[in-house]
Amino acid sequence: MPKRVDHEERRTQIAEALIRVAGRRGLHAVGMRDVAAEAGVSLRLVQYYFETKEKLLFYGLQHLTARFTARARARLAAAGPEPGPRAAIEALLLASLPTDGESRTFHLVYTSYSLLSVTDEALAAQPFIDNPDAAENALTGLLEQAREAGLTAPGVDARTEAISLLAMAAAMGTSILVGQRSPESATAVLEHHLDRIFTAPATAPATAARA
Repeated sequence: MPKRVDHEERRTQIAEALIRVAGRRGLHAVGMRDVAAEAGVSLRLVQYYFETKEKLLFYGLQHLTARFTARARARLAAAGPEPGPRAAIEALLLASLPTDGESRTFHLVYTSYSLLSVTDEALAAQPFIDNPDAAENALTGLLEQAREAGLTAPGVDARTEAISLLAMAAAMGTSILVGQRSPESATAVLEHHLDRIFTAPATAPATAARA
């Protein structure tokens, strides 16, 4: 009896191969043949599941986003059952900094995809990610919660601060990738801005969020 093929598992296998190759060489240098070789399958099989390179890249980005979401949730869980708004924000921001192989690959591939989508019409025609404002909305909600609890200055604009923190974390991630600053330096800058926003001590130490 022929073995039943799990198509979703096969797509995941190919997406993981794409991410590994892109993490080593950059997304712009990745071809479908490279991905097939990395996955240990034929080029025809990759083309069967993903007709074009753009469709492969888009699926790979979705898979990478799911991996990052799981990483962020793990960071949040490590901060404790009720970490409080500041510790939760720290966990989410620090999960995005490229401080290890997993987060470095995420930042590199995610940034590469965003740049490619600016000049590649096929990529630009697809939504960049399913929910592009998810992180912004999550941080905004946490900052609003903190403001209502009296942990921030009364006039803090939660949405603006959330946007600023995410932009800062993205820029810090790039500066770590290119060797401009160390992860410790980038973390210190983020902590400095959180100290500016929060007027009360964090309910859980920053080290817990980084554990």
